[in-house]
Amino acid sequence: MDYKDSGVDIEAGYKAVELMKKHVAKTTRPEVLGGLGGFAGAFDLSAIKGMDEPVLLSGTDGVGTKLKLAFEMNKHNTVGIDCVAMCVNDIACAGGEPLYFLDYIACGKNVPERIASIVEGVSEGCVQAGAALIGGETAEMPGFYPEDEYDMAGFAVGVVDKKDMITGDDIQAGDTLVGIASSGVHSNGFSLVRKVFNITAENLDRFHDNLGKTLGEALIAPTKIYVKALKSVKDAGVKILGCSHITGGGFYENVPRMLHDGVRAVIRKDSYELPALFEMIAREGDIAEEMMYNTFNMGLGMVLAVRPEDADKAVSAIESAGEKAFVVGEVAAGDKGVDLV
Repeated sequence: MDYKDSGVDIEAGYKAVELMKKHVAKTTRPEVLGGLGGFAGAFDLSAIKGMDEPVLLSGTDGVGTKLKLAFEMNKHNTVGIDCVAMCVNDIACAGGEPLYFLDYIACGKNVPERIASIVEGVSEGCVQAGAALIGGETAEMPGFYPEDEYDMAGFAVGVVDKKDMITGDDIQAGDTLVGIASSGVHSNGFSLVRKVFNITAENLDRFHDNLGKTLGEALIAPTKIYVKALKSVKDAGVKILGCSHITGGGFYENVPRMLHDGVRAVIRKDSYELPALFEMIAREGDIAEEMMYNTFNMGLGMVLAVRPEDADKAVSAIESAGEKAFVVGEVAAGDKGVDLV
């Protein structure tokens, strides 16, 4: 008896590493020391010596039950983007630059081509974020996961000069709220989505005129990575006073996280066009509007607070980075929270 008899194929692991190397190579940065395959990823921090008070930032997250969609569609090269996005967007929210990323994939059976496809997505996410993929782990766990399923998570490290951190401390009544468009559901709320739609190949392959694509294509669209958009705002000379990544818990949980006591956000629901996908989810699931805004991003992946005189400049900077942006509301005096009007 050997390890393969127990369900763990070491040779498949070697092959998976070889297949993913070309994807990892796309993410390299000058600071990366060594290559793929060492026991630890190494990253040279000499460049941060130019900062007055460098602060390391970190983020970790997974993709959640959106993976069920990937299994059903047999499409695995986008969920890695989701995994990176969930980590690096949180770092960007604090004003940081993502430096490097590590992934963890656990599966019932190591199919090298599938693992390489997943890492292809991770690589693309890292390229979009400007982060290096410096390591990871693929764990084959027969009997723990079904052979055709897997789970994944990621961990990112970034840096910011303390004086450039986005803390929300300077937000005041009268400031303007700018929203950045999402690409769809992103990576939160899929447990509810799977209750609304019968996730079968037939339903996912059905084209919907109001979506302009199949339901599967609309749902699996990867999470937007906002690192470059936020950098563009900073490079335009705009001070971002507060930043909220609209993830699990929607608007009601995430927008107040950028506020301090004594101010609240007022977001106008008619300030941008609600994407058809969210209208479809609400209609098909008979979901109340408040629950929709308490679960999903509703078309806005990030909300920023800026001074009123900087609003137009911020929108232009975001759009110059290839994203859509809208003035969606303002900050008012009151108890910390959010009003959707």
